[in-house]
Amino acid sequence: MTKNQISRPAPQRRSPAPAAPASIPGDQRSHSVALSRQLHSVARALHDIRAGRSGTAVLETVPPLLRPGVQALLFQVLRTLGRAEALRRQLAPRTPPPAVDALLCVALALLCGDADDLPYEPFTLVNQAVEAAKTDSATRAQAAFLNACLRRFLRERDALLQATQQDPQAQWNHPRWWVERLRKDHPTQWQQILRANNAQAPMVLRINQQKTTLDQYQSALEAINIEANPVGAVGLVLQRAVPVQQLPGFAEGWVSVQDAAAQMAAPLLLSGLDLAQPLRVLDACAAPGGKTAHLLEYAGPAAALQVTALDIDPARCERIHETLQRLGLRAQVLAADAGRPQDWWQQDCGGQLFDAILLDAPCTASGIVRRHPDVRWLRRESDIAQLAHIQARLLETLWPLLQPGGRLLYCTCSVFRAEGDGQVQAFLAHHSNARLLPSPGHLLPGMGDKGSPVPDNLHGEHDGFFYALLQKAPA
Repeated sequence: MTKNQISRPAPQRRSPAPAAPASIPGDQRSHSVALSRQLHSVARALHDIRAGRSGTAVLETVPPLLRPGVQALLFQVLRTLGRAEALRRQLAPRTPPPAVDALLCVALALLCGDADDLPYEPFTLVNQAVEAAKTDSATRAQAAFLNACLRRFLRERDALLQATQQDPQAQWNHPRWWVERLRKDHPTQWQQILRANNAQAPMVLRINQQKTTLDQYQSALEAINIEANPVGAVGLVLQRAVPVQQLPGFAEGWVSVQDAAAQMAAPLLLSGLDLAQPLRVLDACAAPGGKTAHLLEYAGPAAALQVTALDIDPARCERIHETLQRLGLRAQVLAADAGRPQDWWQQDCGGQLFDAILLDAPCTASGIVRRHPDVRWLRRESDIAQLAHIQARLLETLWPLLQPGGRLLYCTCSVFRAEGDGQVQAFLAHHSNARLLPSPGHLLPGMGDKGSPVPDNLHGEHDGFFYALLQKAPA
């Protein structure tokens, strides 16, 4: 299976998008690139996302000069799109043509925030949105309509905002079905989850303990005025995001970018195992290789760990190779479908059972909305059942490849129970040779998880995730 590539109609694993800038880049506020040109690119990106393309894929088509500013504006738009769409319905009950609607909603999304958070002066933004409309044949004829709608919003701002207050999609900036699903799955925490989703996630690093220590690397960051605080066992959360090229020793493999929740996978799977003995480990759905690398880092150079990393996409397997090469690590990387072991297990793995399996399964990516704000607008409620079916099939397919007494760590970056606890409980009900070991269960985005059976010091800073550690009964 591939990693979560956020697109429709076939939901899959995600493609890692570039981290959102900590703030709108300084060059965006300069006149080096016209704001009208940026707004045009953001509207086109929103149009493509509405058509089912992932934000990652869309941003890759934006010219490099425009990309930082367009990404910052696009992420802000996606975090307030529910409110913007509700306002558009107030201003224009009949939906405009798609390109016009996208540009109108982009402008409204950037105008409807608190006055202190607006990226540009309101009249400037309106004028530049109209200029953007005039530059495109798909919107040119509607430039006057766009101007009238936006100027009416500026005149009637408070009343129009008040009229959208009772709309759940406007209030929470998530689709209604998503809000209702969270209310059902997490009745006491659904509001906290939604608030966390609308915030920007920080940049988090994983220290490669084979090359440095947490204290040493934190000191190296402080020496170049980058503030960071420990998170988890080998993580540092930065006070502000920086390009990876500015990180000391990044090219030499001292550090990787990885969320604190994802950093829990390797220790959960390997803790307590005798790493001095030869161990065969499978990382299914492995691209881009962050967890593969962490397994090898955690085990250390003296361990006899044999890791096989699978991904269905050969191009994404190259990402795994690049990750391992930068960090100075080695693993067997196979371009293969984890759901079809008949294609690779005998031929490439000698038909030998694995001592441990990491299944980072395809999912809705509902736990990483802070980093991928397009996810909420791309997903459909029906995706959950489709993905749950894929997850169940992968569990069934990989379980026979696990050595008796071995461990399988099932994880998803989802907060929906159908992809987490519900999936695991169904598996346990049908497999008497499986038992659940102490596991974090559902980690909720941006919050501490006190009472988790796995102690951590995440201090509430991590993405939404689910972990279940399953052990197969001895023979």
